[in-house]
Amino acid sequence: MVPLRQTAGHNAMGLIAIGDIHGCAKSLEALLEKIDPSSDDHLLFVGDYIDRGPDSKGVIDRLLELREEVECTFLRGNHESLMLGYLNDGAFNLWRVNGGVSTLQSYLGSGESEIEIPEHHAEFARETKLYHETEDFFFVHAGLKPHLTIEENLDQNEEKVFMWEREHLGSDEFAWEKTVVCGHTPRPEPINRDKLILIDTGCVYHMQPGMGRLTAVRLPEREFIDVEYVD
Repeated sequence: MVPLRQTAGHNAMGLIAIGDIHGCAKSLEALLEKIDPSSDDHLLFVGDYIDRGPDSKGVIDRLLELREEVECTFLRGNHESLMLGYLNDGAFNLWRVNGGVSTLQSYLGSGESEIEIPEHHAEFARETKLYHETEDFFFVHAGLKPHLTIEENLDQNEEKVFMWEREHLGSDEFAWEKTVVCGHTPRPEPINRDKLILIDTGCVYHMQPGMGRLTAVRLPEREFIDVEYVD
């Protein structure tokens, strides 16, 4: 169910969007140190906190801690959606082939044989938002249908679009009323176009040429901040 549409009351000053983390807890910490957020900042994470990387549990622990220190908004990525499918309905196959095993392993303590995801971590995933909107920007994990306006995308009420969409990456024209900021599809460099900003630079794919950075963007300045993968 897509929540009722709300536009944030404050402007975009101090708003910093952060790309896909994918269990790279040390890289997240390095990026936060580089950003050095103040109490006036608003950190918005575009989703995919878990899977594939070495320490998904550590990422969520840090994000739960961070939200006590600074204003945070956490969007839902397709990987959180897969995790919720496992937690709510026991659906594992699709999550497994998309990196879910590494997430479960991060919850396996030393000497323990059973894996248990703490309830407050499950609640974190359940509370993630499908999108966030300000006067100038629309934030979503994957993207939107490029030939539809943002209003029309929302009217279609397709959660799969918010979680998995990639059609906009091959488009030269967008019907969107404002700039869409997203992650989901790793690129060697951020995309910085009038109507599209993409900030997934493949931190977890550090073994692949050109990948391996965790990227944020300060808005409305469009100032990009990144760190290399930290092992």
